[in-house]
Amino acid sequence: MIVEIIVGVIISGIPLSASLLFASLGEMFNQRSGVFNLGTEGILMLSAFVGFYVVFIVGSPILGIFAAMAIGGLMGLLMALVSVTFKAQQGISGIGLYMFGWGVSGTLFRLYVGGVTSIDGIGRISIPVLQDIPIIGRILFNQNPMVYLAYLMVPAAWYVLFKTSWGLKVRAVGTSPQAADTLGISVEKIRYQCLAVSGMMSGLAGAYLSIGQAQMFADNLTAGRGFIAVALVYFGRWKPTGVMWGALLFSMAHALQRSIQVYGIEFPYEIAVAMPYVLVIVVLALTYKGRNLGPLALGKPYNREFRG
Repeated sequence: MIVEIIVGVIISGIPLSASLLFASLGEMFNQRSGVFNLGTEGILMLSAFVGFYVVFIVGSPILGIFAAMAIGGLMGLLMALVSVTFKAQQGISGIGLYMFGWGVSGTLFRLYVGGVTSIDGIGRISIPVLQDIPIIGRILFNQNPMVYLAYLMVPAAWYVLFKTSWGLKVRAVGTSPQAADTLGISVEKIRYQCLAVSGMMSGLAGAYLSIGQAQMFADNLTAGRGFIAVALVYFGRWKPTGVMWGALLFSMAHALQRSIQVYGIEFPYEIAVAMPYVLVIVVLALTYKGRNLGPLALGKPYNREFRG
């Protein structure tokens, strides 16, 4: 019984982590450049709706994914316009973006769809032979293709951030924008690029939720995952592998609370539902040791006129 529950939690937890991985890896890039985006939840909601709606109208999941990425990128650029060009306070502008995405997606959903409607999204793909491996086959080789893509993004993000000249520029801008500007690196350009990339990654996360996982759209589909993604970047110390472990930790806790209900284990329902979110808070509190390990310029608008 215990082994069955553990295997079930892992099987359920891995696909649950994909949306968090997409969103938090994207958020990692803009935080590395010095901008944190609390509007990620709004981007997830609007991109989830747009992806769903394209599939609902056209019937093509691939077009739905690209449409979600496009709207996510545009939302990221909107955040860049407000926080980088206009130099608004990043926390306030992020909350504004969240409210915008949430409100627009809900309004469009009620106007053009009306109620919960299922679509033919992207289902699981079993890998022949490998899926027959006991336990491991069920866990690793019978997943949605977007789950595989999410985990492939981890080494890809590491390589881009630490092994490319663009990644070096991103880290330089997030650490010391004044020094980067002196070396001829455009701080605004890099931050725009990072927010656009982050928006598209959040768009992928939204598309996965509506097209790959739920295969439908409903209010509160994202369930706070955008805010969790922001926290996971801190948990992962702004590194792709750390972000991945954080996403897995939250997702396994979420899968565990589902299993508690499915197997009828006597445990207060309200505590089980709150458990994943409480776990994130506790782990963040315990792992933070008073040291600022993040980008030194995080949250600080850059004005080259006052760089001296």
